[in-house]
Amino acid sequence: MKNELAQKIAMTGLMAALSYVVFTFLQIKIPLPGGDATSIHLGNAVCVLGALLLGGFWGGLGGAIGMTIGDLLDPVYVVYAPKTFLLKLCIGLITGLIAHKIGKITLETDHKKVVATATLAAAGGLLFNVIFDPLIGYFYKLMILGKPAAELTLAWNVASTSINALTSTIVSVAVYLALRPGLRKSGLFLTFGKEKKAGRA
Repeated sequence: MKNELAQKIAMTGLMAALSYVVFTFLQIKIPLPGGDATSIHLGNAVCVLGALLLGGFWGGLGGAIGMTIGDLLDPVYVVYAPKTFLLKLCIGLITGLIAHKIGKITLETDHKKVVATATLAAAGGLLFNVIFDPLIGYFYKLMILGKPAAELTLAWNVASTSINALTSTIVSVAVYLALRPGLRKSGLFLTFGKEKKAGRA
């Protein structure tokens, strides 16, 4: 149990670093009215991947920490850091709920079911983000930051969040499926729930 906790903490740190790098250095930033901006990035893919590998809380925490640090170090996004932390943590929690609590993905041995469960879990977490990121962002800008351009940027935020969700679903599932066999062979694959006797997926 102690080794598993240490592994989760180490992997969470790795996911945080990876999400920060992907979000900060591999994003396409789109300037918006009022000095605001939105971006196309794969930071959410790391968040989902972490949830698939480590469980919802640890995976979501890694993504949330990494992207929040990215916000804090960017003059344009710094004011959105609290919103980012909350939303990215929720992506992980929802993805983990679908993948592990409902789909029992780490115990599944049928490859097709693993693919389906990973895809549904990723899509579920990112669908939450597609709905709530622009919505919470709109009220956050309007009520807390008092930005009159909130309505003008809403459509752009919906568009970029939708693109991010589609690409992040594809990338996170593909990387998870690629990593899964190697992690199982090396003994680093974390399982949740009761073990099955079956083979590997």
